[in-house]
Amino acid sequence: MKVIAVGRNYIDHAKELNNPVPEKPVIFMKPDTAILKDNKDFYYPEFSKDIHYEVEVVLRICNEGKHVSPKFAYKYYDALGLGIDFTARDIQSIHKEKGLPWELAKAFDHSAVISNLIPKEEFENVNDLTFSLSKNGVTVQEGNTQEVMFDFDSLIVFISKYITLRKGDLIYTGTPAGVGPVQIGDKLEGFLEGKSMFTCNIK
Repeated sequence: MKVIAVGRNYIDHAKELNNPVPEKPVIFMKPDTAILKDNKDFYYPEFSKDIHYEVEVVLRICNEGKHVSPKFAYKYYDALGLGIDFTARDIQSIHKEKGLPWELAKAFDHSAVISNLIPKEEFENVNDLTFSLSKNGVTVQEGNTQEVMFDFDSLIVFISKYITLRKGDLIYTGTPAGVGPVQIGDKLEGFLEGKSMFTCNIK
């Protein structure tokens, strides 16, 4: 199982970080050791002083796929959930300045919170899903999957040109505006279509 993540898929988020709006999906990877599930606590790593939350809708791949055709892309994921792409923003900023990869800022242990996954059939329209993140009871991020630059099917088509998708892989589909830092003692809670999907305490 691998985690494939999409950067800058919401225009307002790209702009809030002063990043250019991409013409193609921006893709990076996280290892399976990044997964943090079952509402477990996130322990603030000693190597960073600026960890940010980024809430994202997550897809679960259900079929192996390479060079997936657009008309069949919808058949390659069977469930959706909500997650957090924790980012060491201080490390990322240094690496971006030097033109270095993002992995140390994005792929560290437990940097990918994941909720339970809901079968795709339970959603009326996966391209019109509201989701949000609260920090200490205050909403800090709100988004809708209508707002993406690259929809789910397009991401599957694009990624599968380069990387074979396998059953159980997870795709983190990007975050809306409103990202920000966490501190020890914070409590994060993610909502999808108004339903609480996960909680995560920062320790």
